[in-house]
Amino acid sequence: MTSWPKGVRSVVKTGASREIVAAYPYRNACPTSVWGRLIDVAERDLTFAGYTNYFIWQEHQKIADRLRAKAASGAAVRFLVGDPESRVTKDREEVEGVPLTVGTRIRITLDALSRLQDEPGVSARHSDAHIALSVFTFDDDMLVTPHLSSLLGHESPMLHLRRLGPDGLFDRFAGHVDALWKGGRPVEF
Repeated sequence: MTSWPKGVRSVVKTGASREIVAAYPYRNACPTSVWGRLIDVAERDLTFAGYTNYFIWQEHQKIADRLRAKAASGAAVRFLVGDPESRVTKDREEVEGVPLTVGTRIRITLDALSRLQDEPGVSARHSDAHIALSVFTFDDDMLVTPHLSSLLGHESPMLHLRRLGPDGLFDRFAGHVDALWKGGRPVEF
């Protein structure tokens, strides 16, 4: 078997790295237009598995209306959020030490979701098991943020993944979110 020349290997992605569309050193280095395009083109699945999901409501114009329209057209819109009263949340607040606390950021998301609670296709669950990893899925595209130590979410790196086949990076993270979703508990409004 012949291997590819080093010059070709350095520019052509092979293996699992083929699913990496882009890498950003900070979540907020990813242009809002990328998020907007992914939200707008998704037709089947929009999953927001960030611990607070706070920034979604702050950075995307008319996001509630856009998500409502997605759900009305048959897409599953899921939010996996932390519990604002949990020990995990309280511990994280001590680590971050910022005025806009984790619990407050979760409550902002819960308030926004309460206005969508009667929409068929929109659902929300609590989980504290994803405090260190945010995964946002838009059909076959995914944005993943592994949270670094005491940094806030927007200060952590982010990967843009695109599913190319079974058991790749995309499927591994999607399986993680599915397990958290199954183990989560419904949000009570």
